[in-house]
Amino acid sequence: MASKPVGHCVSTARTKANGITWGLASHSTRCSYNGNLGETLGNVSLSQVRLQVQSVDRPLYRGTYHCFQSIVRQESMTGLYKGIGSPMMGLTFINAIVFGVQGNAMRRLGHDTPLNQFLAGASAGALQSVICCPMELAKTRMQLQGLGERKSKQKLYKNSLDCLVRIYRKEGFRGINRGMVTTLVRETPGFGIYFLTYDVLTRSLGCEPDDPYMILKLLFAGGMSGISSWISTYPVDVIKSRLQADGVGGHNKYNGIADCVRQSLKREGWRVFTHGLTSTLLRAFPVNATTFATVTLFLMYMRDDEGAVNDCEPQHAHSSVTVNQQQAQPSSL
Repeated sequence: MASKPVGHCVSTARTKANGITWGLASHSTRCSYNGNLGETLGNVSLSQVRLQVQSVDRPLYRGTYHCFQSIVRQESMTGLYKGIGSPMMGLTFINAIVFGVQGNAMRRLGHDTPLNQFLAGASAGALQSVICCPMELAKTRMQLQGLGERKSKQKLYKNSLDCLVRIYRKEGFRGINRGMVTTLVRETPGFGIYFLTYDVLTRSLGCEPDDPYMILKLLFAGGMSGISSWISTYPVDVIKSRLQADGVGGHNKYNGIADCVRQSLKREGWRVFTHGLTSTLLRAFPVNATTFATVTLFLMYMRDDEGAVNDCEPQHAHSSVTVNQQQAQPSSL
């Protein structure tokens, strides 16, 4: 019997209980672990945010390496982990929403096509923005606190949760959702491209279980998915970071999205939309490579276990037809 593509192994590594796809719970749990691990290994987004929002008149950093070097020298190694509490708390829920919604959306769409992968990913990205926006607001504010100081003389926020509470008390519900529109504009197409790229690459690379280079191919597909997603939406991320950082010093520079874009282009030119891109891509490849590879291999393992259980159960005509239909539609996820 010919070996089945990894996509088929992943798509069929699910059991259904009361209409809920059990495999998605495993998928979300593993992705949450990898996402949190990525943040723990290095809070590279700190240099990304600082490069995005620094003043063009008095820039503190010349580039990614200089920013990293300055933070370690001025704020010690612990300075690299400023604002890490917020993503550590939120990534579990975000990844659960993303992969859960994406998987169920694919089931409802019925046919596993690149277009449906994009649509399912886009819907997942839009829904997770509800948690992503306040999480990144707290992270941005914490990362800009005590700039260049080993010990902040005046700490406005004790931690990420305290940051959100204080913003809510001062600005209300609208305050903790600052940047929600730009988050939606970034996440909706971003996650669509994310899942679309992974689907196309795993199909074209011919990832199969008996391929000795399968894991390397999965890592490459996952890493490139993260890079393509970030490149396609990075200009929006720059504007989002600037809007969320606006008002940190007690003074608001921007009246809205359009005003932020206009002022940024006028003062810094089109290059403003590339600030911090290098550090973002340095983080995107390894984090997304390990996330997708781990999830795919885990679901393949679960499918093998499911197959062993099914061998001991009587097969009905209807279920065999369903399985044949699934095998006719190989999928990366």
